[in-house]
Amino acid sequence: MSVRRRSSRIHHLLPRHPRAFLGSSGDAGEACSFSLFSKPVEEEKDESSKTEDQIIFLLKKAKMANLAFVKGELSNAETLYKAVMSNLLATGTPQDNNGIIEISLKLAMIYAAQSQHELAIAGYQFCVLTLEEKIKKEKDFPEEVLTAAEKTDTHLLLGMTLDSYGRYLLSNKQLSRAQTMYEKALQICREEQGETHPQTIILMNDLATVMDAQGAYDNAYNHAKKALELARQIEHPEQHVVLGNLAGILMHKESFTEAQRVYEEALRQAQKKGDSVAVQRIKEGLAELAQRRSS
Repeated sequence: MSVRRRSSRIHHLLPRHPRAFLGSSGDAGEACSFSLFSKPVEEEKDESSKTEDQIIFLLKKAKMANLAFVKGELSNAETLYKAVMSNLLATGTPQDNNGIIEISLKLAMIYAAQSQHELAIAGYQFCVLTLEEKIKKEKDFPEEVLTAAEKTDTHLLLGMTLDSYGRYLLSNKQLSRAQTMYEKALQICREEQGETHPQTIILMNDLATVMDAQGAYDNAYNHAKKALELARQIEHPEQHVVLGNLAGILMHKESFTEAQRVYEEALRQAQKKGDSVAVQRIKEGLAELAQRRSS
């Protein structure tokens, strides 16, 4: 008895979120699979042509949805993502397919941005629980059934989901839960992409932020310091952001002289990068620092 090889498929139809750290894998799509022997050649060609048309249609819809998402046209993006999902499900794509979960994650992010909190939380929890169960189920699948690359792809999708959910929870002051999500996401990124991967550094910095917000200044400082060391090592493009975060933590620790020095370095780098948002935040940090030192 032959073992049918599993595939994530269709997963690659969906563009990644800018902050995502996923790789790409998968074949042409679940809708591509059809029997090579159950139909006449002419009918097979017709079926193949229909399948190709369907894939082109899904690709166009996914591209349009992602463009709307990036442009902030959230209602339009929601409609388009739902259309893509409906087509995938109609072809028999399972709910734990990575493509379906990516759409669900995008929808959760849209609902979060729209302050539709019940829908956002339900979406995030669906993605996390479905992926955790899928990873557990597929853990011992042999290579001929599911490749190591496909397992990694699913693991990284879980990391991206936890990262996004953590940011949502942090923005809504659910700090303890946000920390849990960031810790899990950081562990996955370390395991799959290494300590010096740019996303690992960003997650380490984000974890320091949520620790700082809870008053755990020593733990926050240790994580931010480590993130900065790694950022310097690889010349991370957002090193000024990590510096600004570290400076804020030092200020909260009342290490005012060191905080001043780090803020000033962060400001120089942010100005050199032309990052006006970061420049403004760093200047606000310096103003708060001056106020604290004078009080």
